[in-house]
Amino acid sequence: MRLLISFAALFLSVVLLQLSNGSIGPLDALSGFELDFTTEQIGLLGSAHFFGFFIGCWWAPRLMGSVGHSRAFTAFAATGAIGILAHMLIIDPYLWAFFRVASGLCIAGCYTVVEAWLQAKVTNENRGRAMGIYRVVDMGGSLAAQLLIGFLSPASYVSYNILALICCATLIPITLTKVTQPKIPTAPRLRPMLAITRSPLAAAGVVVAALSSASFRMIGPIYGTEVGLTIDQISYFLAAFVLGGALSQYPVGWLADKYDRRWVLIWLSAAAITSCFITAFVPPTNNTIILINAGIFGLTTFPIFSVAAAHAHDFAETDERVELSAALMFFFACGAIAAPYLASKLIGAFGPSALFMMVAVGHAVLVVFGISRMRVRPTVTNRTPYIYAPRTSFTIGRLLGRARDRKD
Repeated sequence: MRLLISFAALFLSVVLLQLSNGSIGPLDALSGFELDFTTEQIGLLGSAHFFGFFIGCWWAPRLMGSVGHSRAFTAFAATGAIGILAHMLIIDPYLWAFFRVASGLCIAGCYTVVEAWLQAKVTNENRGRAMGIYRVVDMGGSLAAQLLIGFLSPASYVSYNILALICCATLIPITLTKVTQPKIPTAPRLRPMLAITRSPLAAAGVVVAALSSASFRMIGPIYGTEVGLTIDQISYFLAAFVLGGALSQYPVGWLADKYDRRWVLIWLSAAAITSCFITAFVPPTNNTIILINAGIFGLTTFPIFSVAAAHAHDFAETDERVELSAALMFFFACGAIAAPYLASKLIGAFGPSALFMMVAVGHAVLVVFGISRMRVRPTVTNRTPYIYAPRTSFTIGRLLGRARDRKD
C-alpha cells in the first residue's frame, strides 16, 4: 500500500491519459463515419496518431532534458488537449489528421516522462511490485477507455470536450505531487539496425504486432459499424480485445519461458490467423461470436510484441538492452503508422472483412519467416525472463533492463 501511495500521482495521471487519448481513436473513427469521411480518410487519422507517437518518443527525452519532467509533461498534455478540442471547431479530415498528430505526441511524451520518473524512483527491492502495479494501471485505463466509447456520442462537441477535460486533468496529479523531480536521464540512441542484427524475427514480430493492434484499435470501429454493431457493442468489441490481451500475459509468459520462443510466436500467429478467418467469415448478424472472437484476437496477438522482445533480448548484451528496446519500439511505430491507412484502403475496396484478412496475411508471413529462421540458428539456452513490455515509449527499456538481466 505504501508503494501505491508513493506513486499514486504518476499512476493516476496514466489512467487519465489513457481515458482521454485512448478514447480519441475510436471516437474519431465513429465520428468520421457519421460525418461521411471516406474509410481512407478515417484510416489516415489513425496513421497520423502513430506518426505523432513516433515523434513524441524521439523528442520527449530531449525536451525533458531541456525543461525538466513537470514542464515537459505539461507541454505534452496541453498539446493533446488542444488537439482534442480543435476537432469540432473545423470539420476537415486532413486537419483532423494534424490534430491526431498532437494526440500521438501527447501520449508518447507523457508516458516518457512518467516512465523516466518511475525509473528514477524505483529501487531493486520494489521494482517488480512497482512495474506490476504500473502494468495493471495501464491495462485498466486502456480497458476503461474502450468502454467509455459507449457513453460518447460521435461527432459531438460535448464528447470531445469531455475527453479534453480529462486530458487537462492529467496535469493535476503531476503538478501537485510533493515528490522531488529526479535527475534527467540521457536519451537512448536510436539504432534500428540493432534489432535486426540481434534478431530479424523479433523485428518482424513487432511489425506484425503493430499491424494487428494499430489496425484493430483504429479501424475496428469501422468494421463494427459496417457489420451492424451499435456504439455500445463497438465499445465492448474493442474492450474484448484489450481484455483478451491482458488475460494472455501469464499463460503466454509461462510458455515463452518454458519452450522455444520462436515456436510460441509461430503458434500465436497460427491461432491469430484462425481467429481472423472466423471473424471475417462469420455471419454479421451473430454479434456474440464477433465479440468472443475479438477477445480471442487480443489473446493471440497482444502478447506477440512481448514474446518478440524477449526473443531479441536473448541475443543481446546487458549494455544493449535500452537501445534494443528503443529499436524494437521504432519498428513497432513504423508498422503502426502504416497499418490503419492500409487497412482502411482495403476495407474501402473489399469490405469490412478485409481488415482481418490483411492481419491474417501478416501473421502468415511471420509464420513462414519464423520457420525459416529456425533453420538458420538454434535458440539460446540461457534466456532472459519473459516480461510484458508496454508499447509506450523509447525509455521503457530502462525500467525493464534489470529484470531482463536475471537469466534462467
